[in-house]
Formats: sequence, structure tokens, C-alpha cells
Amino acid sequence: MKRPLVAVVALSLTAAGLAVPAASAAPASPASCAAVQTNWTAKTTPHAAPEGLLNSYSNTGKGWTGADSTYSVPLSGGRTAWIFSDTFLGPVNADGTRPKTAPFVNNSFVIQRGTQLRTVTGGTASNPTALVPPPSNGWYWFGAAQTSKAGKNLDVVALRFEKTGTGQWDWRWASNYLARFDSKTFKLKSLTPLPSAANVQWSGWLLRDRGYTYVYGVEDLGASKYQHVARVRGDDLSAKQWEYWTGSGWSADEAASARVTDGVANEHSVTRWGDGYLMVTHNTKELFSKSVLGYFSCSPTGPWVKPVELYQTPETGGNIITYNSHEHPDLRRGNSLLVSYNVNSLVSDELYGDVSIYRPRFISVSLVAAK
Repeated sequence: MKRPLVAVVALSLTAAGLAVPAASAAPASPASCAAVQTNWTAKTTPHAAPEGLLNSYSNTGKGWTGADSTYSVPLSGGRTAWIFSDTFLGPVNADGTRPKTAPFVNNSFVIQRGTQLRTVTGGTASNPTALVPPPSNGWYWFGAAQTSKAGKNLDVVALRFEKTGTGQWDWRWASNYLARFDSKTFKLKSLTPLPSAANVQWSGWLLRDRGYTYVYGVEDLGASKYQHVARVRGDDLSAKQWEYWTGSGWSADEAASARVTDGVANEHSVTRWGDGYLMVTHNTKELFSKSVLGYFSCSPTGPWVKPVELYQTPETGGNIITYNSHEHPDLRRGNSLLVSYNVNSLVSDELYGDVSIYRPRFISVSLVAAK
């Protein structure tokens, strides 16, 4: 079987003994804005929609039956594209197990229109493959996504990983790509290399703000993970000159990219929050943490301050791990956030014994000013 564990899990396992490097996140002082000045508290409700809808669809065994990453992009016609990395496909047995012969691909879409869902992969119905075909010595995992060209394109940051040996953990991140799909047919139109020279996986999050697309990446050292920020003018990541946040300004040199903050997950979110910004992330300062945190800033480049615990994932423990929490701002309702996180097992046999483990969970989080 291929590896149904995302990079953040495996790299944490293999590098858990690494010391935190002497270099640190870029120092800065928060500006004055209500988002930072306010003391926020979180009221959280688990099992928010569309968790039940995805679970019911998974139980049918007629397509997608579980995956991780869990990004969402609104499309024309009232559709939502759910973007997934490692994906199990049906069938599902009546007792909630999956056969060892169940297909497994490294990336997929689930397209939602109302309560209707359909799975999109490559290949054929009898022989499904990943949407982005794997290179000869590796595979692609999907990251953050957005539309471009007035919604005609669905653009997904794809991380290329490569094998370094024959062992279970003998692999590494290699480079970043932009996978461009037709937003109606979901056919792959192009696969374009993206900046990859600074050891940063530029796939954590994409934020459109004031004429720019901000690209949030993670420098993943295993035991420690650092957020970096880049940006392009407009919405086309493949055709524009990238700029990199240095801690005090912007540079065209990727090597000048500064560490903004530590403790972020490989997948996290940065969204507008009132007159400032909100970052949602799993806490990676703890190995296999159950803590989902929110941070605040007056700028899309941080600094990120005043962390608030949004949730503790109840699934975490034993062989079960949770990771890569982030918001879905297109599905936000006022001050009520929709946040997803992924659930997995360190023992792959458990994913066959119980199909319900390897599915995203969704929580509704209301942030209110503390009295």
C-alpha cells in the first residue's frame, strides 16, 4: 500500500530528535488594530456541516471514502471543489471496513453542488489514478488552491515528493508546482514549476488581499516548522514575479525569505478578520498535538500574536493523530468560522479496519470578544 500519511506526520516522526535551529522567526512588533487589541474567546461546536454529508457519501463506497488536506474552493454554479491529497476510494464493506484491494490515489477532488457529491480522479472508473500523474520516482500531494482567469481555471499548488530508498520513510519533498485544471471539466491543463530554492513548501495557504495573492509556505525541518510569506500581484501564480517577505520589506530574491513565525502546520489558513488577520493552525510545537490555535495580526505578514485555543481534537491518542487544521473562509458565516482538521492512524491496518477514521472533521468556531 502507498503512504496514507501526509508529509507533516512522516517528517515529524523522522526528525523528532532535531534541535531547533539557532535562527528564529523574523522579529517584529504588532501594529495597532482591533483584531489584535481585542481579547478573543472561542466557542466551538464539533461535527459541523459538511462533515455528515461527506461521511454519508463515504459510507456508500461509490467514490471517495476518505482523504486528507481538505481545502475548499468556491466555483461557478454554486459548486464547491474539495481538494484532497492521499485518497481512498470505494468500495466500503457493510461492517464499515474497507477491503485491502480498495484503490488509493495521491490526490483527488470531490465536487459539491448542494447535497450532491461526485468524485473526480484521473484514469478510468475501473482503474482510477491521481489527478496529477505521479513522476517516475514519487508522487504529488495537493496544497492550497484558488481560481484564476475569472474562475475558468482551478489552480492547485502541488508538492512533488520523491523516494530516496526502499524503506517506508525513505522519501523527501523535492519541489513546488502549480497544477492548473479546467474548472468545468477538471482536466489537467498544465503543470508548472514554482519557486522551490529556499526549502519552503509554498502550499500552506493562498490569500487574496488588496490586489495581491499572498502565498504562505512552510519551511519544514521536522521537529520545527516556520511560516514564510510570498506574494504575486493578481491571481496567476505561474505568470507573475514573486516577492518574498524579508521581515521588513519585499524582495525578488527567494533566498531572502524570512521566517515569520514557528509552530505552524504544513497546512494552515490566513484570512481577513475585521481590520486585521486571523491564522488558524494545528500546534506543531508539540508532537502530535490535539490543539487547534488561532493567532491574530494587523498585517498579512504577521507578527502573529495572542494565541487562542479554538479546540482540542478528541480523536487524538494511541495510534490516532490529528493535523493540518485550517479555516474555510468561503463558508464562514459572520463571526462563525468553519474549520477542518484531518484524522489518521500511525498503523495503516486500522484505516482498513474502520473507514470512519480517515475522514476530515469539521468544527464551527465562534470568536467573541472577552468581557
